[in-house]
Amino acid sequence: MRVFADTSALYALLVGNDEMHARANRNFVHFAARRAHLITSSFVLVETVALLQRRVGFAAVHDFHARLLPLLDIVWVDRHWYARAFQRLVACNRRDVSLVDCLSFEIMDALDLTCAFSFDMHFVENGFTLAAFDDLD
Repeated sequence: MRVFADTSALYALLVGNDEMHARANRNFVHFAARRAHLITSSFVLVETVALLQRRVGFAAVHDFHARLLPLLDIVWVDRHWYARAFQRLVACNRRDVSLVDCLSFEIMDALDLTCAFSFDMHFVENGFTLAAFDDLD
């Protein structure tokens, strides 16, 4: 099982008072039990660290780096990935879809990933499925 991990889920997993924390935790337990490979991008890492640092504090950043980062397979962004993401962003032509989102979609397409660990409906709009938050056998 291979799943793309998005900022929204990683943040919710680490922030106990986030409204999606319980769902993120259930998903994470489900993935761990099935030895799922969680794949993400270096852009998602930057976005997650920035949110944690700004909204929660540096201790949360350290927690993310020490406990969660080692469990992730990371696609490091280079010029090639950036160009693909930017091209998709321009084609999308929407203010509510970010460059990070577009990169995530490009990576998922390239790696034949169909499921995202995310709470962002933009993934669904782009043909992907979200982990079933409450219906995990």
